[in-house]
Amino acid sequence: MLRRRDADSGGEDLDLYQYAYLAGGSPRVAESAVVQLTERGTLSLGTTRLRVIGEEHPEHPVEIAVVVACPRSKPVREVIEAVRNSPEVDAVARRLVSLGLVRRWRGKPTRAGRRCLADAAAAGRVPAYALHGPAALVPGSARRGPADSHPVPDGLGRTLIRMGKALDDGRGHDTDSSAEGGGSDGFGGGGGGGGGGSD
Repeated sequence: MLRRRDADSGGEDLDLYQYAYLAGGSPRVAESAVVQLTERGTLSLGTTRLRVIGEEHPEHPVEIAVVVACPRSKPVREVIEAVRNSPEVDAVARRLVSLGLVRRWRGKPTRAGRRCLADAAAAGRVPAYALHGPAALVPGSARRGPADSHPVPDGLGRTLIRMGKALDDGRGHDTDSSAEGGGSDGFGGGGGGGGGGSD
């Protein structure tokens, strides 16, 4: 699990999924968990569907939520949607709120949250897919982000491109479809991209 100690979080260790929330909100948390589990061989990613194949029993609550969301072969976008609105992802958001890194009502990073993410990204502690999302790696994607400056390992790259294409197809290349939305407890579907703005 990706971890670091950061002064902005009061000495709290942030993990991959907390950084993913700071970068892209609840959808990015779900996407990052799918990538992690696929890389570890727990999930199999076909053209557009996911299924559990490994015998690993994940310990992180978000990863458990992903496994529960696809007991059989299931479309990637349905798994992402189920997990992004799950209590487990809400818990990630609530923890970031308690650390002063995310605003309570809007679910967007505070100035401290953006600084925390920027510092971790600059130090290479946050993978490109958590920063920009898998769909950002698809050539010609309407969701394409600044992924060119973040090289991705070959094996992982193929996984991300397949996942990105599946998500692009499911979202109809709508660049705003994951930027807003309502999850439970006032958090789901939102999150910021670590961009500007004032508190």
